Amino acid sequence: MAVGSETTGEIGPGMLLLVGVGREDDEAACRRMASKVARLRIFDDEAGKMNLSLLDTHGQALVVSQFTLYADTSRGLRPSFTNAGEPTRAKELYELFVSELSYLGVPTRTGRFGAHMAVELVNDGPVTLMLEEPERSAASG
Repeated sequence: MAVGSETTGEIGPGMLLLVGVGREDDEAACRRMASKVARLRIFDDEAGKMNLSLLDTHGQALVVSQFTLYADTSRGLRPSFTNAGEPTRAKELYELFVSELSYLGVPTRTGRFGAHMAVELVNDGPVTLMLEEPERSAASG
């Protein structure tokens, strides 16, 4: 990953994580998502079955801030980003997510929050997932 001509983050085998922070997100959500990402069993075991996690494989994480994941395109032709977190708070939560992944034992690299980044990916496998926190009302009821 590069910002201008500077390489800001690079990993070997592991996961590229595009992380968006929403207006309703909090510290607990960041910790839950980091734990889930670290333990998500999406890598093949010896039998070729998706049964291993980043922690099991000693994989790495490249974490890229991506507020545009919160784009609402349901009305008109211009995306609305009102559901994205306020930038100062989003940066705090993004950094907490990165810190939590590292704390859990996942070697973690990042881009630069809010910067225009050029991200290159070699997608070695069939897995692309979107992870979201359950809606708070659904989770509590």
